[in-house]
Order: sequence, then structure tokens, then C-alpha cells
Amino acid sequence: MYINIHTHQAPSISHDTNWSLFNIHKNFNTFNSLSYYSMGIHPWYIKNEPISEEIIELKMNSTKQNILAIGECGLDRFCETPYKLQQEIFKQQIIWANEIAKPLIIHSVRTYDDVLQTLKDNKNIMPVIFHGFNKNKIIAQKIIASGHYISFGKDLSKSELETVIASVPLDKIFLETDESDLPIEFIYKEFSRIRNIPLSQLILQTNKNLKTVFKI
Repeated sequence: MYINIHTHQAPSISHDTNWSLFNIHKNFNTFNSLSYYSMGIHPWYIKNEPISEEIIELKMNSTKQNILAIGECGLDRFCETPYKLQQEIFKQQIIWANEIAKPLIIHSVRTYDDVLQTLKDNKNIMPVIFHGFNKNKIIAQKIIASGHYISFGKDLSKSELETVIASVPLDKIFLETDESDLPIEFIYKEFSRIRNIPLSQLILQTNKNLKTVFKI
């Protein structure tokens, strides 16, 4: 079974042969009960106020059984949202994820050290997945050393990622489509080609990782 750990594409019958975690970043009360979701306040969409009303809505809806993770949430240096406000909303989501015992899906742009420190400062004990990873080996090693997971998507064919893909432990990876129209099967085939491992081995390992992180 192909695992798509992060997608913004709406659930449809075409996904029935795979397992997908669909992301909700707004209208938290609109989702069906037949699919699995992550739900979180993306730094791009935070309201410019001390306490976002979305936190209340998030807490009201994210305890549902088919909401498996909090996120994507995190920090973004290129975002127009004031950075201190981003940090406060991120902190609240970390605390909430730990309170309801759900993993975190992380969005990070030029903020990896800050994100890792914020997770540590708030005593996070839940699994953490850094989605859409397209940075260097040093950053990847910091994430893995902290016990977290890395998810690769459409950028995995970039030459600078080859050393990362070659070195990252397979029990710490996921694959995703994010907002792209690429089929998840393509992402898997590219990763297995770059890593030089059988596709069947990759599928088996990501299924194991899913069970480890989400207990399903």
C-alpha cells in the first residue's frame, strides 16, 4: 500500500487503493468521516491577533477519531504573519497535540533550528514529521538526531537531495504529494531509484513507519 503522508488534494475514489492523510488548514468543521486528515493552523493563514479564533475551532474538531495529526503547523521566515505570533500559535499547537496525543506535521521555511528548539522547549513527546523536505544533509541529520521524521515530495529529484536520500534512515522517512498533481506512485519510484532499493522494500518500510507513528 502506498502511503501519502501529506496531500492537499481532496479525497476521491481514485485514492482508494492507497492510504492518504489529507490536510485541512481552514474550515476545520468541514470534512467527511471516511478519510484520514491532519488539521492545523498554517503560519500563512494565522489571523493577526493575540489569540487566533482558529485555535478554538481547531480544538473543537481535532479530537475526532479520523483526525490523526495536528498540522501542518510551524514557522516561516518568508511569511507576512509576524514571527512572534507564528511562534505563539505554533507553541499552542504543540501543547495541544501533546494533550490529545497526536503527531505533528511541520511546515518550516528557514526556521529548522527554531522549530526544533520550540519543540524541545515545550517538552514535545509526540512523533514529528517535517513535510516537504528539500534541504541539505546537515539539516536532515539535526531532524533525525532529534528523533523526528522527514517526508519527501516533488523535490526529491533535485541533485542536492540525493545525498540526503542516500543517508537518511528508512525507518525515519515518509513520502508525500503535497499540493502537486504527481501520483504518489511516481514519488515512490523516484525515491527507490535514487536510494537504489527495491520498490517493495520502500513500500513495506513506509507501512511500518505509519504503524509506528499513528498506531494503526
